[in-house]
Amino acid sequence: MRKPNYFIIGAPKCGTTSLAAWLSEHPNIYMPSTKEPHFFNTDHKRYLNSLQGYERLFEGATERHFAVGEASVWYLYSSTAVDNILAYNADAKFIIMLRNPVDMAPSLHEELLFTGRESIQAFEVAWDLQEIRRMGRSLPRMVWEPKYVQYADVCSLGAQVRRLYQRVAADRIKAILLDDMKADPRATYLSTLQFLCVDDDQRIDFEVHNQSKERHWPMLLRLPWLAIHAKRALGIEGGLGLWRHVDAWTRVERPRAPIDAAMKARLQDYFRSDIRLLETLVGRPLEHWLA
Repeated sequence: MRKPNYFIIGAPKCGTTSLAAWLSEHPNIYMPSTKEPHFFNTDHKRYLNSLQGYERLFEGATERHFAVGEASVWYLYSSTAVDNILAYNADAKFIIMLRNPVDMAPSLHEELLFTGRESIQAFEVAWDLQEIRRMGRSLPRMVWEPKYVQYADVCSLGAQVRRLYQRVAADRIKAILLDDMKADPRATYLSTLQFLCVDDDQRIDFEVHNQSKERHWPMLLRLPWLAIHAKRALGIEGGLGLWRHVDAWTRVERPRAPIDAAMKARLQDYFRSDIRLLETLVGRPLEHWLA
């Protein structure tokens, strides 16, 4: 078994799903078919807990796979994941995906709503519930990890990236802005291949994955969540495929409605200092995120 040597560590709703999908089809890159194993974020509740189960994901990697990796979007937010990864592979490389938090926060809310881990339809209301939820009250019934509905913490990317740079040399970190990925996906892809030391496979198709969506029959989400909780109680790892089928039956993709001007101003004010910090860390002006 070849150990993973690179990790796409987040953040959620920042293009990680698309980049992971593109890389997985490169002949010299191996990524497991199981999406987002989330093994190293030991400060969160996890689906996969045993090293043996984690390493089984990479049994298909061969000598032709120069880059072996995985993508778990909550690693960047986690306070333990990077240290755990470095203990596992001290030479690991890290790819981080970044986005304007003013857009990221409502997008994350929508994603959690879609997966049943958020129960409040209005983002503004969910945002205002954060302090109450931090005390363990008014939590969504099916939320897997209560920290994930702390939208302000999750989307404070500057603080998370600073923590990463304090632990890992800059030449082993690749930062990608969703703005750049949208503007020129091939250039983003090529720079990522260079970071991973693999050749261009001449890819020209850059399909966008994990777009905005909503559910028909959202109550059906209770079925896979009940199965997940039952598996955890029995100590069973791995998937049964139920979530995949329910997701396909109930998914409808659609553009996300913009938040109103007053809420946008609140978010800009809240994230202003964190965006300024991120500017210094990635060496890019991000003034347009506050416009």
